Parts: sequence; structure tokens; C-alpha cells
Amino acid sequence: MDWRGRRGSSNIEDRRRLGGGGRGAGIGGAGVVVVLLLGWFFGVDVTPLLQDQGARPAGAPVELTAEDRAMGEFVSVTLADTEEVWAALFAEQLGQDYRPATLVLFKDYTQSACGGASQATGPFYCPQDRKVYLDTAFFTVLDQRLGAGGDFAAAYVVAHEIGHHVQNELGLLEKTTRLRQQVSEAQANEISVRVELMADCLAGVWAHEAAARFGSIERGDVEEAMNAARQIGDDTLQREAGRTPMPDSFTHGTSDQRMRWFLAGQGSGRIDACDTFRAPRL
Repeated sequence: MDWRGRRGSSNIEDRRRLGGGGRGAGIGGAGVVVVLLLGWFFGVDVTPLLQDQGARPAGAPVELTAEDRAMGEFVSVTLADTEEVWAALFAEQLGQDYRPATLVLFKDYTQSACGGASQATGPFYCPQDRKVYLDTAFFTVLDQRLGAGGDFAAAYVVAHEIGHHVQNELGLLEKTTRLRQQVSEAQANEISVRVELMADCLAGVWAHEAAARFGSIERGDVEEAMNAARQIGDDTLQREAGRTPMPDSFTHGTSDQRMRWFLAGQGSGRIDACDTFRAPRL
């Protein structure tokens, strides 16, 4: 992905130098990954397990490394691209204005209007404050532990979370949240899967437009995004955690579904191609 030297977004809230309490030292590296996987596919905040002992004191100042600074610049450029793409697509395809999200960068732990944000929760979008929360250390886990490296794999993660913001702008998240509270757990999980797959598709729409508008997509980039989608499918994560995949517990979709819906958006460039709620087959 060609991103260096390009315009960054002004909608970045960088809290990384503020600290916020570190991850616990009592869990080894492999154990941390197992805990993270369990948290991600069960939708549980496992922050207390990772902050139990040996953590850096809350609020201790943090020195940013060269890698931290580079990842901050990368995320800023990616966010700027999503802003330009979605502003244009909302005008062209919907006749609406697009209000950009704010992206919060943090290290270890911070607070959001939706609760605690940590590496344990993974990147997420909070509709209450219209912000995406991201600890860029997640990209290291994605690369080294889940085998989904590459800058476009990281861009896919950002674009997926901005896809949730697009859903919020369209009024979808409020409706689905309310509906999930009225149905059984299995039905609520199915709704969640449709929401997540739609965000994957919207990430694909962004990739289509980024290639056309900026020429920033390079050979192999789409394959990196597809590999990331494959590695973070519910069925794959459950197998990696040593469990038998349980479809009723899926909240994000299988690896095949996540790849297929990303390609649906990437191939069409159309918002209306991402309506997972009317799709007869996910």
C-alpha cells in the first residue's frame, strides 16, 4: 500500500503518551494470545486478566518508539483516505453528507463512552461517542501471532471499524442493537454476524474506491486483506483457541464469509451491495 508522504487525517486523538495501565506480567506471551482469542470471539472484555499484576501504573508517561510513530502516521493516512472516499460515496450514491469519525490511538488501556478499551477488547467502534479505539499493538498480534501481516491487512482493520461508523451514519447500529436486546442469544449473535459482515463489505467498497481515486493499492494488497479476514473468522479463532467451532456462538462470521463479503464490496464499489440483512445466503 502506497501511503508514505501522503495526507493524514486531523480526526486523530492520540492518547498513547498518556499511558493508562499496562498489561499484566503474570501471563506469558502464548497465554496472552489465548486470552485475547477467547475475548474476541466471546465478546468478553478480558482486560482484568491482562492487567492483574506487574502492570505499569495508570497514567504513567509513555515514550513512543519509531515503530509507534510510523504506525500512527499510517493509521492517520488510512483514516484520511476513508474520509475522502466516504464523503464522495455518500454524496454520489446516497445524496447525503458524511460526518467523519474520530480515531483514538492508545497504549494498553483507555476509556470510551462504551466502556474500557484495551488490547484485550481489540479495535472497536463506539457509536455513543462516534470514535474508533485502536491500540496499534494489535497489528503486531495480527502479524506475529495470527499470521496476517502487511500494511494493507492493517488498513483493512481500520476500514472495517470505519465501516461500523458508516453503519451508524445510516442509522443501522441503533436498530440492530435494539433488536438484539429483544431476541435470544443465538438470534442476537446472528444479527451481530450480519452487522460485522456488512462492515467487511464496506471495507471492500473503500478498497475499491481507494484504488480508483488514489492509486494507492499495490499488487498483493487485496490478498493481504483477504488473509487477515481469513485469520480472524470466528471458526478459525475458535480452532486456534483449541475449541470446536460453535456456529451459534459466532458473532463476526466464518473466515469464508468474511472473505466473500469483503470481495463483494471490493468488486462492486457499491454501498447497496453490502446489505447483508437482505442476503439469502451469508
